[in-house]
Amino acid sequence: MKRDLLKIFRGVCLWLGVLGAALLPGEAPAQAAPASAGPADPKLIEDLVAANLILVDQGVLDGYGHVSVRHDKDLNRYLMSRSLAPELVTAVDILEYDLDSNAVDPRGRSLFIERNIHGEIYKARPDVKAVVHNHSPSVIPFGAAGVPLRPLYHMSAFLRDRVPVFEIRSAGGDGTDMLVRTPSLGHALAKALGAGPVALMRGHGAVVVGPSLPHAVFRSVYTEINARLQGQAMALGGKVIYLNPNEAQHAEASLDGTLARPWELWKKKALTKR
Repeated sequence: MKRDLLKIFRGVCLWLGVLGAALLPGEAPAQAAPASAGPADPKLIEDLVAANLILVDQGVLDGYGHVSVRHDKDLNRYLMSRSLAPELVTAVDILEYDLDSNAVDPRGRSLFIERNIHGEIYKARPDVKAVVHNHSPSVIPFGAAGVPLRPLYHMSAFLRDRVPVFEIRSAGGDGTDMLVRTPSLGHALAKALGAGPVALMRGHGAVVVGPSLPHAVFRSVYTEINARLQGQAMALGGKVIYLNPNEAQHAEASLDGTLARPWELWKKKALTKR
């Protein structure tokens, strides 16, 4: 008898739930978490943790900013830490996300507000395997002063094309808090980035991408250094001579073959400090 009553009670609750959903069409049902692509390569996780530490050690990230990498088993998934200061990131903090930036298994952990930066860039750029969002200090003036960021020396040859500036007012009006909080803002940022390696974010920072984690980290470090050197060179008051397109193309091709050298050095230093 009690079991029959319990079944009836459950049935009524279910019916009321369906009726409530019909009466409240503006309320979306809870979205199921996306399925996992499976465990990522432990080496990829190790490199992602190292990338966070390297970028802190090199003065690109501080208590803010984040770095992600595509999942090695599924191009429609990416890996990134839970919301945490980069220097504190460990392997257990790494979460899997789909390209709509939904976490597969957040387990109640907080997520980065601006995770849509990563998901929308991965959607737009199949060639990109890693994304860095930073507030690199020397870069900030170039996003606000109307002065183009240009390659000053061979280590920053990847800046040879025009470095675009993302103006959030154009995408979200003049009442945002400057953060890329929504997929639409992430899409607008990805569009501003285009096919290039770097986009500045006016009054905010930059986004840097690469075909691998070492590439994205290298470009992030040398974008910051180039911005600092360019500011110093311009302050001297003379004519600044930048790399021409031919020089930059050859320099970048040459450096691509040596990325393992700084990556292994930076990684060893960063992990040793931990």
